[in-house]
Amino acid sequence: MTTLFAFIRVKGYNKGVRDLIVDALKGRGADYIEIHFEESQATSIVYRGEKLEEISKARNSGGNIRALVQGSWGFVSFNRPDGLREKVSLAVEEARLAGRESFKLFPTEPVADAVIPRLKQDATTIPLATKKELLDSYNDIMLSSSKIQSTRINYHDVKRRTIFANSEGSYIEQAKTDLSLRLTAIAREDNEIQQAGLSLGSNGEFSVMEELHEQARDIARRAAALLAAPQVKGGEYTVILDPILAGVFAHEAFGHLSESDHVYQNENLRQIMVLGKRFAGKHLNIIDDPTIPNLRGSYKYDDEGTPTRRTYLIREGILEGRLHSRETAAKMEERATGNARAINYLFPPIVRMSNTFIEPGNASFEEMLGDIEEGVYVKDWYGGTTTLEMFTFSAGEAYMIRRGRLAELLRPVVLTGNVFTTLQNIDAIGNDLEMNQGGGCGKGGQYPLPVSDGSPHIRIRHCVIGGR
Repeated sequence: MTTLFAFIRVKGYNKGVRDLIVDALKGRGADYIEIHFEESQATSIVYRGEKLEEISKARNSGGNIRALVQGSWGFVSFNRPDGLREKVSLAVEEARLAGRESFKLFPTEPVADAVIPRLKQDATTIPLATKKELLDSYNDIMLSSSKIQSTRINYHDVKRRTIFANSEGSYIEQAKTDLSLRLTAIAREDNEIQQAGLSLGSNGEFSVMEELHEQARDIARRAAALLAAPQVKGGEYTVILDPILAGVFAHEAFGHLSESDHVYQNENLRQIMVLGKRFAGKHLNIIDDPTIPNLRGSYKYDDEGTPTRRTYLIREGILEGRLHSRETAAKMEERATGNARAINYLFPPIVRMSNTFIEPGNASFEEMLGDIEEGVYVKDWYGGTTTLEMFTFSAGEAYMIRRGRLAELLRPVVLTGNVFTTLQNIDAIGNDLEMNQGGGCGKGGQYPLPVSDGSPHIRIRHCVIGGR
């Protein structure tokens, strides 16, 4: 298979890729133009119980062009770069037909750079047979455990190489690898069914999915134990969230509200998300930071070529910032943060999170437990939904807290509430920050985008728990 970049070089052009792109950008009569090229190679392995449903390796390539004319975008995607100048003209014409206003993108300096990750054990170089053998062993462990009726395993890795160039003079080559794995054990007894799972991921390092045999046994034991676990009585409790579920809360319940395209397009949200407004006590800080090394949500430049930066969303309880593309930053007269991202070349970049987390505080887990007479400790997650400020999350594991100690295992519980009230009710933040790299983020039809979220343990007063 001839790769896209090789195709460009051998298609009769006596120029390098950069010269070809620069030539295509010239003299187009647009306010701004950008070109993306992408190549990817991916592996997927999926099990449903004893059945291996999918095992595949795939390569893909393509690109897109965005053109801005009088405040409107034209967008063209393609699989082959033939007639690149004509494709640019088409994107410009699309924008011109819709253009009715004029604004300038947030200014950024032109960048010329190449970003190549250094991995000790690149997942995309590991033989497919080795991956299957390892996943077979995890599946066998779960299926051979007592009361386990079925399993689900989803493994995926991908390496992408991208080229970005724009009419302002930027030319950036980046390579990025991603890995994700989900193990689920499903237990059944009579008419009762329960499940337990493990989600993990990495920036492409294969080592994270090795030596998970004990974790696979624990997942199966926990799923079986849930069959006999009691269900919590529904009501209002003091709850402690583990770092995984607290990170999901930071991402889903608050992080999406900090994406500026949501704010700009929603008048009600603009009136709520006012910079400088207090949302919590001084002990709460929430950050989005794509500059942290070696996380799934880390990158040096976003898909508009903007250098990334650390952004405080909440600092000492006060709303300090939000996430921006160049367009939203210009329209809201704020600073671009490097959060314009696209899942692949078929989509234009939109405002997305990267690594979103709650900063650690000073409390220990034991101190948080100590003064709770009756409460609930919730861990991990199954999923959830958010509608503006309202949220509902399903915890994957839960325990009663009685007189300052962990007590019986509970069936999975549902947490619900208003995010702003909940932020005010966070009264203790742990000193044990952990970053969760399992799962992915969905928005605007683009899923799953690699992100990370995290938190220390946090304690929330007056949290509504669904139960019997």
